[in-house]
Amino acid sequence: MVKLAAGDPAPDFCLRDEQGTEVCLSAYAGRRVLVYFYPKDDTPGCTKEAVQFGELENGFSGAGVEVLGISPDDASSHQRFRERYDLSVRLLSDPEHATMEAYGAWGEKTLYGRTSLGVIRSTFLIGADGRIELAWYHVKADGHAAKVLAALER
Repeated sequence: MVKLAAGDPAPDFCLRDEQGTEVCLSAYAGRRVLVYFYPKDDTPGCTKEAVQFGELENGFSGAGVEVLGISPDDASSHQRFRERYDLSVRLLSDPEHATMEAYGAWGEKTLYGRTSLGVIRSTFLIGADGRIELAWYHVKADGHAAKVLAALER
């Protein structure tokens, strides 16, 4: 499994958002972007994480960082999720897991003693130069957004 670290080039991607618009990492050249991978729309942990990133949106934008969430869910699922919880974070679809695999955010994980393949909740701060500034793997959903913002403010 790939495991990215500070200084590594961020793998480029082009994925569709909740409106069906193609979003490419390369379009953010010269700007910082935060990419977080999560398992599934409208589940308790993923909802908490998305809501908390949204609640801290002013802090992230004040630091010059746009936040993108990526899951295997399709655009219509993302639309319903955003509407139901009034989410402001842009959500991208990676149904084939190619981007997740490139970031090491797809692989074997253990939950309640059972091993399965799935999304490894992970977050990456990508610098204006297209390199990873910070990487978090196997994060806990609740409180993660605040920890990420605190790391940006250091």
